[in-house]
Amino acid sequence: MKIDLTETTSSKINQALVSARRSIGTPAIGMVLTLVVVTDEENAYDALRAAADSSREHPSRIIAVIKRVSRSPRSRRDARLDAEIRVGSDSGSGETVVLRLHGELANHAQSVVLPLLLPDAPVVVWWPEDAPADPAKDPLGALAQRRITDTYSAEHPLDELAVRAATYNPGDTDLAWTRITPWRSMLAAALDQQPAQVISATVEGESDNPSCELLAMWLADRLGVPVERALSGGPGLTAVRLETKNGVVVLDRADGSLATLSIVGQPDRAVALKRRETAELLAEELRRLDPDNIYESTVKFGVERLGGPAEASSVGAGHKPSSPAGAAAPAAKKAAAKKAASK
Repeated sequence: MKIDLTETTSSKINQALVSARRSIGTPAIGMVLTLVVVTDEENAYDALRAAADSSREHPSRIIAVIKRVSRSPRSRRDARLDAEIRVGSDSGSGETVVLRLHGELANHAQSVVLPLLLPDAPVVVWWPEDAPADPAKDPLGALAQRRITDTYSAEHPLDELAVRAATYNPGDTDLAWTRITPWRSMLAAALDQQPAQVISATVEGESDNPSCELLAMWLADRLGVPVERALSGGPGLTAVRLETKNGVVVLDRADGSLATLSIVGQPDRAVALKRRETAELLAEELRRLDPDNIYESTVKFGVERLGGPAEASSVGAGHKPSSPAGAAAPAAKKAAAKKAASK
């Protein structure tokens, strides 16, 4: 069911929501959170689709905020609020309110959104693109317990990572970090099976891919060993090589879906490691609303402390385990990666 409202108010939108729920026979509210999606017209469709899909796991009220800034000075002075309400099958497992803020009202989005938040329920704000430099100090971000950004969508992702580190506040997270959860889990499990000290690591992936940098920083921060970045044609992350005192552990994913795990003294194993859709990433982040201390420690580690990127030569190719080479670095506990893998 869809309802369009023009030149409306937050009060009228709330009344329309109640009326719509009664019309489809579900007057009670059974939602667990409010998800505020701050986007533009160009990206609104994909963002709302991902939010609606994630709501099947987390029934929520989705509020999309689309700021329509007019070019004409006179139009910019005119404040107008248009809304589209979706309930039932048109809105996943919750309900959706699409707000279009025109003119001066675009500068006061928090005043429009605040009356529409679910009472006594957590608030999450997600910026699919164009996130503010400091999400916690943004007027909409200040309403939320959890703030989700995506450095992958930035024009200069690595510079954006530095901004995320400089302005981090408890409750901040990034989908570039969420993308590497399966990699972190797999590497932690591999180190469980290979009881040896890690002395160095190499992370291979696309240039300017923030997920590659975050994985490299996580390894360097958790294991206390030198980590080098190697470049490849992708897609995304393609391989991780861990040099241990007993041999080499390699996790190699060449096609973006199926990876090969190689551990010295054991046969190679194929493991599922597919690239996930935005809805899956969003659903994962909505499972926990407390501060992510491991993400904080990782993003603050600093890209500049990693080994400079080099063209990939043998990280993923010819990856049969062999004896490690090079001088030993500070030793790390084998359980460190396992502990850090749980977000």
